[in-house]
Amino acid sequence: MSATPAWSRAALVLALVLVADQATKALVRHSIDAGDSERVMLGARIVHVTNDGVAFGALAGSGLVLVVVLAALAGLIAWFARNASRPLVWLPTGLLLGGALGNVLDRVRAGAVTDFVKLPAWPAFNLADTAITFGVLTLLLVLERSDGTDDAV
Repeated sequence: MSATPAWSRAALVLALVLVADQATKALVRHSIDAGDSERVMLGARIVHVTNDGVAFGALAGSGLVLVVVLAALAGLIAWFARNASRPLVWLPTGLLLGGALGNVLDRVRAGAVTDFVKLPAWPAFNLADTAITFGVLTLLLVLERSDGTDDAV
């Protein structure tokens, strides 16, 4: 696969994640008061909480959060530029960039990220966090493919 379609595919995934993330967060901000929650099913709740840290609130209140995230994004883009011709590498790149940028937009706009999915015994999270998680898992799978003979998808 040439690098050009990979960049286009990564950009498409990034855009889809970013739009879906921002739309769901806006819906929560406009329909549920901060601190309130709605039961959905089997203990899952839709909540309206904010997080000014990174995963699970780590580095909360620190100005380092944005710097760390932007440095990680720059590293991911540099890595992708060198590896764009690898099969499927566009998928985790798009997921990771879309998720990270969704949360960065929240931080820039409001100083904190809107989280809204609450599962039992787990901190609240959002669609961007889900994309980041699946992006990491997908990246591990892509990196695990060692023979390089698989057809590009």
